[in-house]
Amino acid sequence: MEKEKKYYDKVFRKYVAKLVVQDGRRPADLERELGISYSSLMRWVKAYKDEQWEAERSRQSGLTTATEYESRLEASEKARRELEEEVAILKKALHIFTEDPEK
Repeated sequence: MEKEKKYYDKVFRKYVAKLVVQDGRRPADLERELGISYSSLMRWVKAYKDEQWEAERSRQSGLTTATEYESRLEASEKARRELEEEVAILKKALHIFTEDPEK
């Protein structure tokens, strides 16, 4: 007699994997309760852990190191100084052009 292949949707597989990873349920217990093979459960758990690891890795890629932070800070300070210099030049130009020419 041939076993009927069961299909479980992604949401269910993720839920079962969460039970193992986050709630600490034993895969052997879930195997008996849900009638799912142990190898399938462990494959789902591995896929869930890989997904979580990848999400954490992408989240951390947005973090900066001290060296990167210092270089960004230096660049922004340089840009600020240049803008302050431009503002000072414009103020002087404005003063020159708004002076009364009859003086």
